[in-house]
Amino acid sequence: MAPETAGDPMGAGKWLRSSLRQMSRRLGEVGRRVSHQTVGRLLETLDYALHQNVKRREAGEAHPDRARQFSVIDAQRQACQEAGIPIISVDTKKKELVGNFKNAGRTWSREPEAVNVHDFPSAAECRAVPYGIYDVARNRGYVCVGSSGDTPAFAVDAIAHWWQDEGRVAYPKAEHLLILADGGGSNGYRPRAWKQQLQTTLSDHFGLTIEVCHYPTGCSKWNPIEHRLFGPISLHWAGIRCAPGRPCSPTSAARPPPLAWRCTPNGSTATTRRV
Repeated sequence: MAPETAGDPMGAGKWLRSSLRQMSRRLGEVGRRVSHQTVGRLLETLDYALHQNVKRREAGEAHPDRARQFSVIDAQRQACQEAGIPIISVDTKKKELVGNFKNAGRTWSREPEAVNVHDFPSAAECRAVPYGIYDVARNRGYVCVGSSGDTPAFAVDAIAHWWQDEGRVAYPKAEHLLILADGGGSNGYRPRAWKQQLQTTLSDHFGLTIEVCHYPTGCSKWNPIEHRLFGPISLHWAGIRCAPGRPCSPTSAARPPPLAWRCTPNGSTATTRRV
């Protein structure tokens, strides 16, 4: 076993370089004929088992302000809910190639659909960029699918479409809007274009005071849209290729990002509050 063992010799972080069949063959070469099943049972007596990597370490979990940032976001949500202020959760779903490409999952059908062997981007008609808006209070989702790129301008345009189609109808007296977003991407805390587009396209145009709360780095799974909207979309989309004319979705330890910032109608700049 010693020649096949790698890792920390003084700790539990050890692993074997060879498979069970390879070790069985090498034992046979030195006169000890055993099957690979027997080798596996012997390894179990030495506390070895077949493992894979386990995702347990969160990005930025050691930052001292991480828990405080969640507490402030929860307090902000609670205050807006009590005041009747609309709250939306936004994010971009995984981009998809539009064409005859395989989509993960299975669906009931009489015959499986034949798709391309390779997913070459050059064979795609376009690249679909689904941007989702989830209304927390009304438990309703809204998705805009673009064919260009995941840019701040596209993200704000999608929110503006939601407000024009559904938001201002559901909240006719609203003067404020709270947006929950991830710390990165087109709606991250770094892109200045995201703040500028919110100011001009949304705040000034509709007369709204907009406040944005960003989740810490690597914490997108706590963004409500991830499990309230994107999860059902993935189940609906499983095993169905995204092709033109076909429904692809149901109908309607880094430094933490700024906790919140606000756009006021006709305001010159956005103020930023950091934890």
